[in-house]
This record gives sequence, structure tokens and C-alpha cells, in this order.
Amino acid sequence: MSQPNASAQQVRPWLIALQKTIVDALQHIEDQAGSGVQFVREPWQKSADEPLQGDGITCIIEGGQVFERAGCGFSHVRGAALPPSATQKRPELAGAPFEALGVSLVFHPRNPYVPTVHMNVRMLSAQPAQGQAVSWFGGGMDLTPYYAYEEDAQHFHRVCQASLAPFGADKYPRFKAWCDDYFCLKHRAEQRGIGGIFYDDLSELGFDGGFALMQSVGEHFLQAYLPIVERRMHQPWGERERAFQLYRRGRYVEFNLVFDRGTHFGLQSGGRTESILLSMPPLASWAYQQRFEPGSPEAELTQKFLVRRDWLGQG
Repeated sequence: MSQPNASAQQVRPWLIALQKTIVDALQHIEDQAGSGVQFVREPWQKSADEPLQGDGITCIIEGGQVFERAGCGFSHVRGAALPPSATQKRPELAGAPFEALGVSLVFHPRNPYVPTVHMNVRMLSAQPAQGQAVSWFGGGMDLTPYYAYEEDAQHFHRVCQASLAPFGADKYPRFKAWCDDYFCLKHRAEQRGIGGIFYDDLSELGFDGGFALMQSVGEHFLQAYLPIVERRMHQPWGERERAFQLYRRGRYVEFNLVFDRGTHFGLQSGGRTESILLSMPPLASWAYQQRFEPGSPEAELTQKFLVRRDWLGQG
């Protein structure tokens, strides 16, 4: 197996530092809530006889007062052949040796009024049979509320826009539309949440520009999400709200297992299953043809928020 390339070695320490910053911020919230629950930090390394080589750090908290389950993982792996999920837009790289590293997180709050959030930043490189090695970046962040608020959605999208502003005015509308297209449950014709930003196969900015964009997205994450958590985490809730939260979490599971390219990449390439599936909620439910009373907050979520919208009022 090839040794890590120089570009990956430049990105790696920044990713590890980002993971620590985010985990420390969530731990602080749990400490303030008095839950007494700590993040588990588990370094791991693939054994020499496995098809995928590399290492990572999985950080996860379960049973917290604020976060029922929150996972934030760093991974850095090398493999002999890119899996199909990574070559949909790059068929010329099918079967090429590759290297991938990134930070991925999903936070499932306990309070149904606090939305679930996902963020991922990553770099991939591959060596085709002929020609030079190629590298590209991907990532983004998106918000999945259960009980939605206009001000929360607008705040999240404003920060997403700010994270991309230094890289051109075209990036936010382009990556916002990309997010809407990607995080869609096609079998239900339904958006997973209120979106955010998403990009993949990004090489147009070169290594330096792509890395800078990755850094900006990652460093804006806490600014996008924590004010919403702090605003909603103390709202009272009951059995009705909990049942709806679990029902909507079922949609989250459907997307991650059926459509998510990151999940498919990890499983197809022989990655660490426990770390790949840290995005799963601790509890979820399904119901046959569930209907909600017109005008109810539950019905409003589907009608007003789980649709493609211009959250910034820019037309």
C-alpha cells in the first residue's frame, strides 16, 4: 500500500484539530446541562491484513442531557481501488488506488425542538493507471429540524453563505442547490431537511483553494449550529413531540442507508463499520401512511420547511 501523499499530510492535522474543537464545544454544552456524560474518544487503526489501510479517531456521546447521540469521526484511509460510489462522475478512476481523509459528524439531540445536524469535510486523491495523481474536495453541512422555525433556517443558511463568500458569489447558490438535490428522499419525493450547502468532486480551485474552502466550511459549523441549540434546548416537550421526532428520524435512516454516498463509500471500501454508522440515531420509528392534522406543527414541517426554498430572500 502506498504511503500518505504530501497533500494529505498537510490536511490531516487540520482535520484532527477541527474534530477536537467541535467535540470540546459539545462537551461544554453537556457539562453546562449537568448530564455527567462524557464523549468517548476511540482511536483505531486498520490491521495490515485488511484491504483498507489507515487510522482514525471516533468520538461519540450517548445518553446525554442535550444530545441523545452525537458522533464526530476523523478517518484517514488508503485503498487499492476506488469503490463504485466514488467514481460515478469520474469513471476514468475506476479501480485506481486512492487515499481519503475527512471529518464527518451527525448530532441527534434529545429535545425534539433542537434539529439534527450533519457536517462533513473531506479530501480524496487517486492515482490513475496513466497520468498524474488527482485530488479533489467535498463536504458541506445541512440541518434537519423536527419542529422548524424560520429564524433558525435563515440563520443556518446565512452562516453557510458566509463560509463560501470568500470563494465567489456563485458558490452559495450553486452549493445550496446541490444540497437540495442531494439530500432528497427520491422514493418519497421529499427533502430530508431544510438543506444547507453541499459540494463534491471540487478541483476547480486547485489544492490551495479547495483546502481553504474546506477550512472555511468546517470553521463556520459551530457558528451555524450552536446558537440554534442554545435557543431551543430548554423548550418543554412531551410524548407527542417525541413520537414525531422518532418518526422523522426514520426518514433520516432511510436516506443514510439508501442514498448517502459517504455511507456507501465506507462500506464498499471495507471501512470501519461502527464509525461509518455513527450517523444512525439511537431510536427511530416508522408508521404506515402517517397523516397529520392540517394546520398542526407536524403538518407545517412538511408543507413549509421540507421543500426547496430561498431561505435568504434573494429571489
